[in-house]
Amino acid sequence: MDALDSNPLLRLHWGMSNKTPDLHAAYALKTSEDSKRLYAEWAGDYDEGFAALEDYQLHIHTARAFVSAGGQGPVLDVGAGTGLCGAVLAGLGVGPIDATDISAEMLDEAMRKDIYRDAIEADLNHGIPVPRDSYSGIVSSGTFTHGHLGPEALPALLRIARPGAQFALSINARHYEALGFADALQQLQKDQIENLVLPTVRIYGDLAAGPNKDDLALIALFEKS
Repeated sequence: MDALDSNPLLRLHWGMSNKTPDLHAAYALKTSEDSKRLYAEWAGDYDEGFAALEDYQLHIHTARAFVSAGGQGPVLDVGAGTGLCGAVLAGLGVGPIDATDISAEMLDEAMRKDIYRDAIEADLNHGIPVPRDSYSGIVSSGTFTHGHLGPEALPALLRIARPGAQFALSINARHYEALGFADALQQLQKDQIENLVLPTVRIYGDLAAGPNKDDLALIALFEKS
């Protein structure tokens, strides 16, 4: 079955309406193929058509939290999208930065910003094709937002992080308990991560409107043991 046919929300907000993909469609994602299809369509309009209009702020909070926690490069920006978080990191003097995303189209937009050393197209559910212990920092803004990506992806990120690497992962507050992130991070604290703190931030700024304008995220800050 076609991915759009299997997801009525995607069909309503995207394909059947012939409109640019929107936040409702993004929140309805269920599979990796849904993600590839939506973000391929959204890539060219994401910065101006979504981030600016919706007063999107999560990437700023995540990047600043990473730097405030002492994060350094080399950094992997996970679910980099069009490079919003990477641009903030670069502006704060962090580098080098690599980008990974499931969407080749999003990565194309990100690389045009000239802030990334490399782009890695990968599905986080299947791991990231780089050597173990490659990065001193792992940052992710807006990736652990949709129901298709849960805490099962965390071991893949820990594999490519060096001992002592700083993590800053934003997690939609609605999914933190429901999808098992709380339990997963508690288990990881036994022998794989340390110094976990979970500040809460607003995903959107004061100019945001609509049903998601007050959405919150937790930023999971921790270090690999």
